[in-house]
Amino acid sequence: MVSVWYMIFRIFIGIPLLFWNRPKIEGSNNIPRKGSAILASNHQAVMDSFYLPLMVWRELTFPAKKEYFTSPGLSGAIQRFFFSSVGQIPVDRTSAGAAEDLQRAAKGVFDEGRLLGFYPEGTRSPDGRLYKAKTGMARIAMTNNVDVIPVAMFGTRDANPIGTVIPRPKKVSMKIGTPINPHEWARENGFDPQSREVMRPFSDYVMAQIQQLSGFEYVDMYAADVKKSLEEGNGYPEGAEPKAR
Repeated sequence: MVSVWYMIFRIFIGIPLLFWNRPKIEGSNNIPRKGSAILASNHQAVMDSFYLPLMVWRELTFPAKKEYFTSPGLSGAIQRFFFSSVGQIPVDRTSAGAAEDLQRAAKGVFDEGRLLGFYPEGTRSPDGRLYKAKTGMARIAMTNNVDVIPVAMFGTRDANPIGTVIPRPKKVSMKIGTPINPHEWARENGFDPQSREVMRPFSDYVMAQIQQLSGFEYVDMYAADVKKSLEEGNGYPEGAEPKAR
């Protein structure tokens, strides 16, 4: 059953975005009509969490950092409305029990037979390239044995550059890949699905599928580390420098 907040999003936010950014989706038949799954996407812009739910006919829930729901004042209230309307659930990423909280939130979504949206990179790309996945998505997938569906987002960085609030009239599109059953993948590759050893290779495999869908350059480094280096004025870490064009 679609929530009231989700219907509000589709009517009052979704319809204008359809005209403004003309989003397109390819491979939507890879999304199951019912039952749980994880949609694992690259992360180009804050509004990835708007465009993808808009184009997926089923309600999609994203875990989001708690700060999106706790900012004060009018701007904070507007932000809470936006992120609540697109089905995001707050998770305190800085708490000692952040991993457990995320697992509980994911299980709640799966218990209701819904879809979970996830950004394996953990944060937005600083430059549009793909970065190394953290293992949180793999842990959720292996623990709950739900299919992982790779997603490639295009154009959202141009439509919603870092620091902007109002989207620009740029075209947005997305490709949906073939579902991956985590337990089947683990066994086929010689892993115990519940072992720690499977988490890193499965995370890397999902990112490889996203890379194939997108064609974007891949950087074998965490996006958060690169962003920190750039913010501190140290430039790109060695090995992460963009290729000369």
